[in-house]
Amino acid sequence: MSDRSLAKRLTDPPAAPILPVLSDEGFRLFFPLAALHIALWPFLWVALWSLRLPFAVALPQGLWHGSEMILGAWGAVLIGFMTTAAPEWTDTKRLQGRALWRLAALWGVARLAGLLGIEPMLWLSLLADLGWMLLLLGYLLRLTVQRRTDRLLPFIGWIAALIAGAAVVRFGMASGQVELAQRALVLAGLIFMGILGLAISRIAVPVANHVLDPSEETVPFRPHPGRMNLAPGLVALALAGELSGLSTAVTGWLWIAAGAAFMDRVGEGFLGRASFRTEVLSLMASAGFAGLGLIALGASRLGAPWSEVPALHLAVMGGIGMGVISVFAIVGKFHTGQKLGQGPLTRLACLSVAAGVLLRTLPEMGLMPWPPGPDYLLASLFWAAGYLLWLIDTWRDLIDPETMGSG
Repeated sequence: MSDRSLAKRLTDPPAAPILPVLSDEGFRLFFPLAALHIALWPFLWVALWSLRLPFAVALPQGLWHGSEMILGAWGAVLIGFMTTAAPEWTDTKRLQGRALWRLAALWGVARLAGLLGIEPMLWLSLLADLGWMLLLLGYLLRLTVQRRTDRLLPFIGWIAALIAGAAVVRFGMASGQVELAQRALVLAGLIFMGILGLAISRIAVPVANHVLDPSEETVPFRPHPGRMNLAPGLVALALAGELSGLSTAVTGWLWIAAGAAFMDRVGEGFLGRASFRTEVLSLMASAGFAGLGLIALGASRLGAPWSEVPALHLAVMGGIGMGVISVFAIVGKFHTGQKLGQGPLTRLACLSVAAGVLLRTLPEMGLMPWPPGPDYLLASLFWAAGYLLWLIDTWRDLIDPETMGSG
């Protein structure tokens, strides 16, 4: 199916009711939800409320912000990615209809509290977030037993760790234990770095082979098997160091090692002329931001002149944020029956997300001047624009019934 013009995408009426099409596959429902959440929540926090949420009283704004981005934004991406990829990897029927709407309802309940900082809803948010996570974990376990496969086990392990971290975050917030919640939130964000490492290793190989041989008759790119899980493995090692109470110097070196493993993934993107393809560059940027952020985190613990906060943003916001826009662009093509190759709006979206990350992190690290205007406003504008541009570029294909079952 050839790409349609932007005007046609925006003006053509849908050929069928939208809701059944959106619930045909996980990515169709959860990628738009994630894009809207990623774009609008931070922008509204900065532009309307100057990071002072209307109903937040006892909890700091940063805790609300971090929990919404990690459990909310990245959570929606995780649901969409796993419910789309797991059936493909296990050759099983994909989740559809009510099963997806059930996950979306649980996810959405918690997001309402997070948008406004409604503290009385925190116990409900705890149940809602744990609800969708446990349903997702149960789904992956069922596929694993049903197909007698070990392919999903790495994701199952990381999602189980995320559930534990999320439970502590939400419990700490609901019970007013701010320090506990903040500590668990940092660990939850770093757990997502392990999930990112797994996802990149699973996505980059088929993308590289497709751009090198669009006919898919050959497999010209075959990475060393030992490097496939290097980044998530070293993230797991660093997390173990954190939980076991090792000194800041030791954990600093462990995070530098984990960052170096992500930089190794950047090297796998050098494919000659194919390296300049949007799909390849955005995956390289994701691994690069993740690697640099974790290295900066380790360096901050060894005396570098910046705090851990911008380093964590560089890793979690930059690495995962670029990974998310990459997954959106790649899956949005493959699973709507199209060939890889992005239009100008999606290419601009990737650049805009990267600009948002740099504007958010580099001034706080002392590596560039602060931009004009209120703190973080320009960064939130670029960040929001990136995901909204992708959604505009892809929306007509997502709701087109002719593209159903194309993955």
